[in-house]
Amino acid sequence: MADYRVPLKDMSFLLFDVFKADDMWAQLPKLAESVDKETAEAILQECAKIAEQEIAPISQQGHETGVSFENGNVSTAPGFKAAFDTYVAGGWTALGGDPEYGGMGMPKILTAQHEEMLCSADISFTLYPVLTAGAALSLAKHGSEELKQRYLTRMYAGDWSASMCLTEAHAGSDLGIIRTKAVPQDDGSYSITGSKIFITGGEHDLTDNIIHLVLAKLPDAPAGPRGISLFLVPKFNVNNDESLGERNKVSCGSIEHKMGINASATCVMNFDGAQGYLIGELNKGLTCMFTMMNFERIGVGIQGLGAAVRSYQNALEYAQDRLQGKAAARDKSGLKNTGKEADSIMVHGDVRRMLLNMKALNEGSRALSTYIAMQLDYATYGEGDKQVKGEALATLMTPLAKAFFTDLGFENTVTGQQVFGGHGFIREWGQEQLVRDARITQIYEGTNGIQAMDLLVRKVAGSNGKLMQVFIDEMRTFTQEHQSTEMQEFIAPLTTAVDELIALTDFLLVRSQDNINELGSAANDYLHVFGYTAMAFIWAKMAAVALDKQASGDNFYQSKLKTARYYFIRLLPRRISLIAAARSGCEVLFDFEDELF
Repeated sequence: MADYRVPLKDMSFLLFDVFKADDMWAQLPKLAESVDKETAEAILQECAKIAEQEIAPISQQGHETGVSFENGNVSTAPGFKAAFDTYVAGGWTALGGDPEYGGMGMPKILTAQHEEMLCSADISFTLYPVLTAGAALSLAKHGSEELKQRYLTRMYAGDWSASMCLTEAHAGSDLGIIRTKAVPQDDGSYSITGSKIFITGGEHDLTDNIIHLVLAKLPDAPAGPRGISLFLVPKFNVNNDESLGERNKVSCGSIEHKMGINASATCVMNFDGAQGYLIGELNKGLTCMFTMMNFERIGVGIQGLGAAVRSYQNALEYAQDRLQGKAAARDKSGLKNTGKEADSIMVHGDVRRMLLNMKALNEGSRALSTYIAMQLDYATYGEGDKQVKGEALATLMTPLAKAFFTDLGFENTVTGQQVFGGHGFIREWGQEQLVRDARITQIYEGTNGIQAMDLLVRKVAGSNGKLMQVFIDEMRTFTQEHQSTEMQEFIAPLTTAVDELIALTDFLLVRSQDNINELGSAANDYLHVFGYTAMAFIWAKMAAVALDKQASGDNFYQSKLKTARYYFIRLLPRRISLIAAARSGCEVLFDFEDELF
């Protein structure tokens, strides 16, 4: 496997040339004092060192060894504890945390780059600190002052980690039917009893304590999701002096043996009258949990991107070194026979197609994820119209980020494996691990089919198209402002794609009035039409900046322009067949009786 190299130049290009993050920070009072360009660049450079030097080198061994389970205890893979301690010592567990409780208060547009680095280095390792950061987000927004003072400070310090406990054996995405019970106690705490499955980081040896965020219902709670509450349940109870007390009545019953992310502990967690503390209001647990999950879903999208970036770097290095076959004598690209017995496989058109697909989709995904992270920052730190617009766009694009980036991420890990040929199927080259690791990203935090339904049914149809119109207006404004001759190769196809997205949206909203199944049947195709169109918008933005800077002679900008051109010519047309499928209607799906499957 090639050594992982953080794409720092591309990240800086996006932050400061394309999205002008430093201008945004200066205009938002809550961020102006905590971050600027110099600080952000220093953070990215130091995080790159951790990702490249500490985490990436232990990834393959972690995949081969996995975690071990004995007598209720989980041991992480060799090297993970030392790498985690180094990560904590650098203060990275506090990066996006609330400054009032020891966090650094960095914006999502910056922490998104941090997350990509970690995920490219190793998704399994990344899950431990990222889940903790997500849990801390919910606790910071909804927890009582006492809970924040006692637990949040230690989570930011990296002394304690966290998990989120939602899924039960009979209740996956349908959380309304969970059976875990919370019984009020005289001291104001709750006795939590039940079992949860698929709990990432539910038990491990990286930190002294693990803080579980658990969904449960009171005995008299309303039926369905309206009766769910959220509770904080520590592995070890905490004394009044904040020292660790006795072991709480929570235990790991077993670990899952999985297709991938082998070095991440995925646990069955049993709560047997464990002491827990209410977070937020009774029966408002989903609201509290979704504060975390909306950020986590974007983070899962970045996991897909991270694996795809590592796959591309590996495949590119292999393709440049692998001698196999010979180039045509001469062709329009200027490639010619070198006279050698064999040329690198870079001379073959299909290999170049695979590599350019990966490059264009990876760079587009990084740019689009940065754009979505910026909307989350406006929603969190903005004021007035900027806050309203940021909230609308973040709401609309959260399911897109999770599903689109992970679908592309899995596609690109498989494509990278294909570049290797037979060596891609051999474990020692590392491509097999990336394919296995990327596969889960399409499933957890809500399957991609559920994300597509969320986008089309809840966000688009649920707002009668108003949320989508916010994004349409932004794309329209951009195309109107960039009518130069040089930009027409990007603006013309983008304008067509936007028009067709509008037409498809209107078509489905009308058709669904007579049959709601029209939305579910078209949802997956619609999400991808939206994704390719949104990525075209972002690629056009990058192209505009690259055009302005190409006179510098830096090959980076030439590469960016040519990759944008490739995206518009070879990848944006994918949406055409998706539109046809989305318009085909639901009859062909529901005309099949179950016994005919």
